[in-house]
Amino acid sequence: MLRYTLMRLGIFAGCLVVVWGLVYSGLAPRGLGASNGLWIVLLAMVISAPISFVLLRGERDRASVQVAQKVDRMKAGLDANRAQEDGADDAARTQRQTS
Repeated sequence: MLRYTLMRLGIFAGCLVVVWGLVYSGLAPRGLGASNGLWIVLLAMVISAPISFVLLRGERDRASVQVAQKVDRMKAGLDANRAQEDGADDAARTQRQTS
């Protein structure tokens, strides 16, 4: 998961550098007044999103499998705890009924 996140940030950083270069060279339009920095960041985000979607498909699938496995392990652990608590509760009730 960390690898996927770092790869997404890398693609965004690359797009940010390219957009910054295009804006300051005059090939892309500048933002209005003091909004130029925000314009560059937003434009880089819009460009990097589809690039990440296409280029990181395999890595995203691997991260999804890891998350699903972790959720399954957590559910299994919760079910085991629930079963253990139910057993202890049943044993306590049985003991109280026999006393």
